[in-house]
Amino acid sequence: MITALYAGLLTVLYVFLAFLIIARRYRLRVGLGDGGDPALQRAIRVHGNFGEYVPLGLVLMILSENLGSPSWLIHAVGLALLCGRILHAFGLSRESDASPGRGAGMILTFAALLTAAGICLFHAIAAA
Repeated sequence: MITALYAGLLTVLYVFLAFLIIARRYRLRVGLGDGGDPALQRAIRVHGNFGEYVPLGLVLMILSENLGSPSWLIHAVGLALLCGRILHAFGLSRESDASPGRGAGMILTFAALLTAAGICLFHAIAAA
């Protein structure tokens, strides 16, 4: 049930990021692509990057939860993933080059993914 909480929160963030793209396209009258607009390019990449990392994170979280990991550990992974995605989205949407928010967001995202992967590997090896 813990993963359900983070899946719900991350979905709200995903839809919010999609609405930012839709609003920008509407203002620019761009139906497809980015119309050469740097801000729209960044918004599209923020949304795409989210879609590239979050599904794997949620799969690893639900596996970790189903394997009987402590609640605090699942919450730690979920919070790291959620905060990482928020920081990354904020950092990348402000500037296309490296930024503190973008960097911190990726560090938290990778920490969440690697922690959850470690949990899964631990249980798989222990069961073998």
